[in-house]
Amino acid sequence: MLNEERFRVRGSGFKVTNNKEMKIDFSKYMKIALSEAEKAGQKAEVPIGAVLVAQNGEILAATHNQTISLHDPSAHAEILALREAAQKTKNYRLLNTTLYVTIEPCVMCMGALVHARISTLVFGAKDPKWGGAGSLYNLAADNRLNHQVEIIEGICEDECRALIQEFFRSKRL
Repeated sequence: MLNEERFRVRGSGFKVTNNKEMKIDFSKYMKIALSEAEKAGQKAEVPIGAVLVAQNGEILAATHNQTISLHDPSAHAEILALREAAQKTKNYRLLNTTLYVTIEPCVMCMGALVHARISTLVFGAKDPKWGGAGSLYNLAADNRLNHQVEIIEGICEDECRALIQEFFRSKRL
């Protein structure tokens, strides 16, 4: 059942399968992404977590940022989730999937979501400095691209924002 918390939807807000609306508890998967983000923070990585979920509810990947530990500037949680799911499904196109991310994806990650044909992006807090899903840029709404990603934002927003703000606050001390 859909959580009653406040959130904003660009698009329908519900997955439609066989002409039936499937109500999805967005916060269930976002809590898993938050757990992944906490793992990143414990490793001194920027605490962002991502969970990629198939249409049937199966978790295809649950990851967190690892740019420092992997010495890889592209090792964002979203990219790692796409890579893991692509290997698991043996397909680079991840059709009918939903990606849950604690913070709005950057432009690099949004480009990858479009290429992978992710159906829906659900994120917690906006990223006004790097956001590629509406804050700074909005690749999901660019009709010149061959795929548009539905966006649902604001799920567990306060928790997601608090986690990243505390991480950067502790870095400044």
